[in-house]
Amino acid sequence: PESPWQLAQTVSGGATLAAGCAFGLRLLLGGPVLSPLPGLLTDTMTAWLALLVQGLVTVILGFSSRYLEGESNQRPYIAAMALVAGGVQLFILADHWVILIASWAIVGVALERLLCFYEDRPFARLAAHKKFLADRAADCFLAAAAWLAMIAVGSGSISDLVEVAQARSGDPYLQWCGIFLALGVAIRTAMLPVHGWLIQVMEAPTPVSALLHAGVVNLGGYVLIRFAPLFEVAHAARALLVLIGLLTAVLAGFAMLTRVSIKVRLAWSTVAQMGFMVMECGLGLYECAALHLIGHSLYKAQAFLSSGETVRRARLADLRRSWRISVLSAVMAPVISGCIVLVLARLCLGSLTLGVPDWWLGIISCAWAPLLWIPVAADKRTTCSHLMTGIGMVALLTGLFVVGHSLPLGTFSFPHTIAGQGALVAMLSVYVCTVLLQLPGSSRWLEPLRRRSYAGFYLDEAYTRLVLRLWPIQLPMQKEGQHSIKLAPCVP
Repeated sequence: PESPWQLAQTVSGGATLAAGCAFGLRLLLGGPVLSPLPGLLTDTMTAWLALLVQGLVTVILGFSSRYLEGESNQRPYIAAMALVAGGVQLFILADHWVILIASWAIVGVALERLLCFYEDRPFARLAAHKKFLADRAADCFLAAAAWLAMIAVGSGSISDLVEVAQARSGDPYLQWCGIFLALGVAIRTAMLPVHGWLIQVMEAPTPVSALLHAGVVNLGGYVLIRFAPLFEVAHAARALLVLIGLLTAVLAGFAMLTRVSIKVRLAWSTVAQMGFMVMECGLGLYECAALHLIGHSLYKAQAFLSSGETVRRARLADLRRSWRISVLSAVMAPVISGCIVLVLARLCLGSLTLGVPDWWLGIISCAWAPLLWIPVAADKRTTCSHLMTGIGMVALLTGLFVVGHSLPLGTFSFPHTIAGQGALVAMLSVYVCTVLLQLPGSSRWLEPLRRRSYAGFYLDEAYTRLVLRLWPIQLPMQKEGQHSIKLAPCVP
């Protein structure tokens, strides 16, 4: 039916226009503004995200109208998509714990309906079941954090909590509130070991994967940015965020490198990016986390909605990468990348009120170093071409980072130097292991790491057994040659 799609796209387009107008007003007025409705608040960061989310929803709806042509259950799909979009907008504007938790739960319930669009796919049902239990566990942690915050502040207002946090840094209620909030966000953001459902949602339609990876899963990063003053006084919560985020980024990054399926590789990439974003917030780099959130949303939406072209490009890249990596280029790549990043960033960011610490520039230099890898059998012309292209890409990324850092995002950074230096050492170690994993003739002691990386270090298997032991379900089983669907008991 065309009329429901046309209605949905018209409403979503109008909402995108309204979000754009609100975004322009926020840039002109600046500062938080209370909404006429109780429990809602708008500021610069919420205006950015409202425009981003509604724009993505409009694009995904247009893609869905073509992708699902001829499918049944299109009307429930549109209703669930609208409920997700409305829930996310309410979540972004929430200034009360009850609204925050309730809207996040609404988004999760509506998303589970989208994940099970093809009800005869057992892995989709299993992923929805695992996500349901993870969300309920996260809701318990969030409810505990809200209860402690209400005791410490005397109200459920998030704005009041942010104002009180700096003045009462030693309050044990706020310390435990930060810890429970960090745990709830980590679970909602698919940190290890509860990440499996995010990998298995590939069974859902492609626009659902785009909505999930580009929008919904990034909400955890927004919560961490919103509660930045609380985490600045809750040191145990910050340490927990750094530890969880770093482990997730490292292990998911290894798994992504060893996977063959392109869409599964994209899913592991999302897990790694979310871990990196959580680590950024734990290190106090909230402006970098906000830039990461916006950039990752746009990138993942484009990657999933053009997944066919992404697969073709990835296959061509795999063919080109059949050569061995030059050891000299692997050693020199982080050095050259670091020099480019440090020089350009310091020249451009030196005049800003708050710069970026050198250890953070070293971390992103390690991330961009593979752009400078050169094949071992390349001639002088090929070597020069690879090197100049890599230098240009690193310079372009650094320029984009500088431009993004100068945007009025409404966030502030509080870098933690000791934790940041430790993260830099960890990322250098990851870079060394990444280089060794790319070499065909790597030593035997890396083979167990390669096998375990491909299996995701068996964390999801252990979590799935635990989930099915606590709450067994029945999964659909399609018999070959038959149209009927049977329910097969899923037991550990």
